[in-house]
Formats: sequence, structure tokens, C-alpha cells
Amino acid sequence: MSEPREGTSSRSGARAGGCRAPRVPAAAPPGDRHAGAGGGLIRALGLWDSTLLVIGLVIGSAVFLVTGGSSGVARLLPSPGLLIFGWVAGGVLSFAGALVYAELGAALPRAGGQYVFLREAYGDLTGFLYGWTLFAVIHTGTLAALAVGYARYFGLFVPALGTGRVLASVPFLGHTLPISAGQLNAVAVIVFLSIVNYFGVKEGSLFQGIVTLVKIASFAGFMLLGVAIGKGSWSHLAPPAGATQGAGAAGPAAGAFILSMVAMLWAYEGWNNITFTAGEIKDPERNLPLSLIFGMSAITLIYVGMNLVYLYAMPIGDMVSSDTIGEAAAGRLFGPTGSTLMSLCVLISVFGCISATVISGPRVFYAMAKDGLFFRQIAAVHPRHRTPTKAILWQCLWSSALCLSGTYDQLYTFVIFAAVLFYALAGASVIVLRRRHPEWPRPYRTWGYPATPILYVAICVIVLGNTLISQPKESGWGLAILACGLPAYLYWSRRKGDSAAAVGAPGPAAVAPGTPRGPA
Repeated sequence: MSEPREGTSSRSGARAGGCRAPRVPAAAPPGDRHAGAGGGLIRALGLWDSTLLVIGLVIGSAVFLVTGGSSGVARLLPSPGLLIFGWVAGGVLSFAGALVYAELGAALPRAGGQYVFLREAYGDLTGFLYGWTLFAVIHTGTLAALAVGYARYFGLFVPALGTGRVLASVPFLGHTLPISAGQLNAVAVIVFLSIVNYFGVKEGSLFQGIVTLVKIASFAGFMLLGVAIGKGSWSHLAPPAGATQGAGAAGPAAGAFILSMVAMLWAYEGWNNITFTAGEIKDPERNLPLSLIFGMSAITLIYVGMNLVYLYAMPIGDMVSSDTIGEAAAGRLFGPTGSTLMSLCVLISVFGCISATVISGPRVFYAMAKDGLFFRQIAAVHPRHRTPTKAILWQCLWSSALCLSGTYDQLYTFVIFAAVLFYALAGASVIVLRRRHPEWPRPYRTWGYPATPILYVAICVIVLGNTLISQPKESGWGLAILACGLPAYLYWSRRKGDSAAAVGAPGPAAVAPGTPRGPA
């Protein structure tokens, strides 16, 4: 038997040796540091790399937008104390989810992360449907939205390459698609970063890490200089008169707080994607949990610090009329030059988020292909660079197509319900897998278990309910996109069974539940 490689089926005998089936002697244990040998992915990311990747995956443009505007959290929490408490609470709730994923990632340190967790806990169908929606819209749609958002800010500095300059109108299926210079700029960014990541995960993470450090430095500079020389006042942190009435105008206090949590959790979203790269993290049993803990701690401190400086710059009542709160606060503190520099800061921040997003997604599609549940060629690994090059290529092509289609924002609203549903299932999987496979080694165990995963799942259920009530049509379309994955699953699962039968191995239907599966 050839040496096992990362991204192969994680139901190996090393983890399920005592569960109704004999141990598979040649299977690699979850944390085998040599599991990437023999032409597969390699463990090249250290703790520093993975921590910066967590920060890069989360911090994009949300911290500059979520607080202000007519639908921002400042309107829902119209008191400085409540606003800061809300950001802290959002960080704590996200941290609870990170602790759950830390246990799962340390126990199942395979390429694909959340896809692997869902597959192990609930079966191939659930894992596939998650990967299907991830490729169709969730991940690629996010990548497209980030790239076009980057192009919008880039257009502030180079208008000829912004989204406001329409180059052509292309007829498509009875509609006309306007193609702007900004959309082509967005495609160029995705292509460039895909090429960078083609040449090695270490090279890609090094580039991304440098951008993230510049991003962190810009945040630190804004916060320190804003307080040191900015034209603000700490008196803005005093509760404004009529704050209680303002909260009531937005609805019951509990309801307003829940709505604000939905927005803040969106701002904290993305940390789970670090588990997609678990097959390339060195000593993942230690470094994956630590990268989540360190990364989420840093992100929470940055978000709280930025909002404190926003409050220093302007009264909370003024935030409601400022959709781009970051630029408005910088303008108050430093004048017009400050707003321009903040726009540059947003540009760098979004660029870093795109870079991190390009790294993470292909590892899921690669893992699905290794399991026989996606196009076989997507499982290809470059013999020299040891990257899933075909998966990177397909992500690049589809996300670029979404950029040009102009439908990525609408498509993403369709799958928010499905995305949160999978978050809830992944959170619950830590309980399912503890009960089903108590014999698996768990180098890290979730702090506060079972309260922590229950809290995380409960928050996901609340967000699900809010999404279903506030966006019933979009939620219905999201479920329809999810349902479209069913025939695709039947196709690939049948091909998988046929391939297994062709080499004399039992197909999936002949394998008893809980039976370990060796490397592909």
C-alpha cells in the first residue's frame, strides 16, 4: 500500500481501530506529521502562518461598515457602553465556535476541515451538500464579492479601473450584463492571487501574511494616532440622553441585541475556513487550536479597539448617518487626508482577505475529489509545488465568472440560511463524534464542553430563525440551491461505487456504518 496522504478519507483505522472493525495497519493517524509525503499536500504552515491566516480570513471590510449607517449596530445599540459590549459579546460567541472547531480540527486534521467534520458526523451526503454549496456560491460568491468590493475602493484612487466605468454590455439569456472596468479588475486580482498560491502553500501564506501584517499595522496606526493626535473627545463615550428610548424605537431591547449580534457575527465570520487547510498545518493537534485561539483574540481586540476610536471620533448618534463609519471617523480625526488614508486601509484589508480566501477554499474541493465526490481531476496535486492546482484553477474560473455576472451579492443572500445551517451542524458534530467515537484521540478538548458547543449551536439556531423570518424568499432559494446538489451527489456517489467495484473493492453501500476507510 502506498504511503497515505493528506486529504484522503479520514475514516482511517488509526482513529477508529476499536469501533466495530479491525484496525487498518497502514492507515496514518490524524496527526501524522509525515502524512503529506508521496506526492500529496505537505504540512508547511506553522503556528505563525496559520494565526495570520485566521486574521486574514476574518478581517475584511466589515469593521469599517457594520457599526454605522441606518441599518448598522449603532442604531440598534444606541449607547456607547452597549455598542462596545455588543462587539465583545460577538467576539465571545465567535470564540465559543472557534473552541468547538479547535477540537474537531485537532482530532481530524485533514484537508477540507468543516467538510470532513460534517462527513464524519452525518455521512457523505451532508458533507457533499456543504461542499457543493461552498463551491457553487458560499465560498466563490464571497470571493467574488470581496474582489468587486476591492475594485470599488481601488476606483477611488484609479477611477479608470473602478466599478463606475462601464466598458460593455453583453447580452446573456435575454438579459444585458454590464461589464465594468472594476469587474475586470476584480477578476485580475483573483487570477493574480491564484497564481501566487499555485506555486506553494508556503509561498501563498507568506504573501498573505505580509499583507495581514501591513493590515494590522494600519489598524494600530489608526487607533494610536487617533487617540494621540486626532480631534476627538472621550466625552462621546458618555451615554447620550434618550438612549433608552432609541433602543425601544428599534424594538424590544432583547430583539435589538439579537439583530445586532447577527451583524457582528457576520463581521467575525470566516475563522472556520482555517480548518480547510488543516492538512497543511505542521503539528496540527497543537497549532490549529492555538491559531484559532490567538487569531480570534487578536481579532476581538482589533474590533473593540477600532470601535472605541470611532466613539472617540464622533458621538454615537452621528454614526447612524455614516454608512462608511471608518472613513467618517478618520475624517473627523484627521481631516480629508484621514478619509483618503482610511480608504487605502480598507483596500489593503480587503485585499488581504481575498488572499486568505483564495488559499482556503480549494482544499475543500480537493478533499471532496479525493473522496470520489467531485470531479476527479480536482484531486490533482502539483508534483513540485504540492498544491491542489486544479482545485485552485476551478475556484478561480467560477469566482471570476460570478464577478462578471454581477449576481454574486444576490446569490450569497440565497445561501446565508444554508451556510448557517451547516455551521450549526458542524457545531453539534463535536457532540455527535464524542458519543460515536470516544476512542478517537482528541489532543484538544473544547473548554466548557458541552455548554460551549450548545451555546454556539443555539446562536446559530437564533440566526437561522431570524434569517428565515426576515428573508423567507431568499432562504427558500437557498434551500433550492442546496437541493440541486442531490442529483449531483447521486451521480458522483454512483461513479464512486462503480470505480470501487471495478478494482474489486466494496462500494459505499456495502460498507457497514462506522467501518474505517483507508487512504484512497
